[in-house]
Parts: sequence; structure tokens; C-alpha cells
Amino acid sequence: MKKVLVLAVLLVSSMMTAQKMEVVKGDFAFLAGQKDINIEFDYSKLTLLKEKKTEAEYIAERSKELNDKTKGVGDIWKKKWSGAKESIWQPKFLELVNIVLAKKKKEVSFQEGLTSAKYTLIVEAAWIFPGWDAMVMKQPAKVTTNLRFVETANKSNVLLEISSENAPGDQYGNNFSNESRIGEGFAKTGKSLAGLLLKKAYK
Repeated sequence: MKKVLVLAVLLVSSMMTAQKMEVVKGDFAFLAGQKDINIEFDYSKLTLLKEKKTEAEYIAERSKELNDKTKGVGDIWKKKWSGAKESIWQPKFLELVNIVLAKKKKEVSFQEGLTSAKYTLIVEAAWIFPGWDAMVMKQPAKVTTNLRFVETANKSNVLLEISSENAPGDQYGNNFSNESRIGEGFAKTGKSLAGLLLKKAYK
């Protein structure tokens, strides 16, 4: 009976974190023939948790909470959080978007620093719920982003904007790292974007 209850809770959790990806404006025509897409990540408007705290507020409160429990742990966590963007979140997104496209033998690559590329994808992190893991029960992370394809030379010119809401971040087994769970949310976002591009741009 307990196992059935746990499975039910996990099922409900997964249903509540279903990702929604939709086109806000623009179309995919400009991507035809493009083999290199520059990519940038933007966290300037990021909010967290149900209260939609700013990143600065979240870091201050979380580090204090951890330091109050064990001296110094909050300071260590703050460094982990700071490095997670470049070491986990961004690589996860890039890895999945490129792998999915490569498996379908599409000759297109999304990479940071491709300033000579005609178009740039700006991944704007809008909202993150870190989730939690308490051994038997857990809640996946959720990552909401705005994906904007712009002209590299004129980034105010948005050719395509896609909204990705509540991309779930979780792994099999237990995962006690908030940063790692969030990384899986970015991976899911990259995978879903690649799937959409295969349907609309790279048929």
C-alpha cells in the first residue's frame, strides 16, 4: 500500500511539472540553411520559488539558512551556485540540443561565442524552482525560459520567440543537488527545443 501511495505521489508530481513550449511570435523560415547558431544565456530577470524571489534574495536567504545549520556550509553552497551556470546548466542545454539534432543528421550547431554567426539564440532564464529530494519523496526542479532568436548584429530584431514553461529537472534514483536538478531542467529545455526545430525548421 505504501509503495502504491509513493508511486501515486510521484505520478502527480510529474504531471504537475509537464513542460509547455509554444511559439510567442515569429516563424522558423530564417533558420533554413543555417549551420551555426550563436547562443547566449541571460539570468538578469531570473526569479525563484513560488514567491518569485530575485536571485540575490534567494542566494542571501539560502546561504544564511545553511550557515545557521552548519557554519561555513552556506558560503560553500554560494560558490557552488555561482559556478553552476557555466559548469552545469549551460553545458546541459547545449549538449542536449546538439545531440538531438546530430542524431537526426542535421548539420547545425549551437555554440557559445560564435559571434560571426548570422543569428543568435538568447536563452533567458525567467523562473526556477529548485525542487527537493527527501529519499522516498521528491519534487523535480522546474525551469522556465524565454528562447529568442535574434540577429547577431541587431539583437533588438527578434525573428522568433518561444516560451518554455516548467521544464522538469530530475534524474533516476536520488539527486540531492539543487544545482544538478536544475541542470536537468535546462537539458530538458534543450531537448524539447531541438524536437521543435526538427518539426518546424529542419524537416
